Amino acid sequence: METIFAFDFGIKRIGVAMGNTMLRQAEPLKVIHAVDNASRFADIQALLDEWKPARLVVGLPMHPDGAEHDMTARARRFANQLHGRFGLPVELVDERYSSAVISAKRGEVIDDRAAAIILQQYFDTL
Repeated sequence: METIFAFDFGIKRIGVAMGNTMLRQAEPLKVIHAVDNASRFADIQALLDEWKPARLVVGLPMHPDGAEHDMTARARRFANQLHGRFGLPVELVDERYSSAVISAKRGEVIDDRAAAIILQQYFDTL
């Protein structure tokens, strides 16, 4: 059984979800409010130290037609940084509709729930 983390990357916030390969059920874990790269990766390091995931999943945002945009490149860079800093396998998952399926009130922070949807998509393809 492996613990897996998923990230919904954003410039100001990063949603984090977790699950394991036995239950294959994603759960929202935390929203990291990233002020700068140093604090962002320090928060991620603390979570990795606590939960010891075997692999990481990062949502890859794209336009509805599958075309890439600015955030696609940023999410790829974030995934590469995770792999480089922590040495864990990182997989990308299409997240085009992850936030669209969450009903939220205006201004409500849903990044951790979006990360859970990304992770559930990953589990559903296993």
